Amino acid sequence: MRSIKPGRGPSMMGGIGSLAGVAFGLIWTFAAASTGAPIFVPLFGVVFIALGVMQALYHFRNATGESRYSAFDITDGQEEPDPLNERFGAPPDGDPTAGGTAGGYCPYCGQQIGTEHQFCRHCGRRVD
Repeated sequence: MRSIKPGRGPSMMGGIGSLAGVAFGLIWTFAAASTGAPIFVPLFGVVFIALGVMQALYHFRNATGESRYSAFDITDGQEEPDPLNERFGAPPDGDPTAGGTAGGYCPYCGQQIGTEHQFCRHCGRRVD
């Protein structure tokens, strides 16, 4: 199985954006509470803060951790069959009679490639 993982830069920017969301939630909560708004209005800010903290923890761990979370896992039909193909009777992945290209996916960008290709048509990297 191959994994596509987000870069450390985008993860760090996601963490910074999440902290900005937490700051917005704090401002919202205090402003709503000080004006005497109904209870659900400040609670919206509390929910916003909680979601922002969870997102910030996820992104900062992904940006600084040794083992990052994968955004996509790429498998072929021999590793892990597609349950929807099994359910609806479609031919297995990589079947030459299915009309698709056999071979799998580029380990660098995730685009589908054929067995006859030495280079990915999308990113140009050597795949064999």
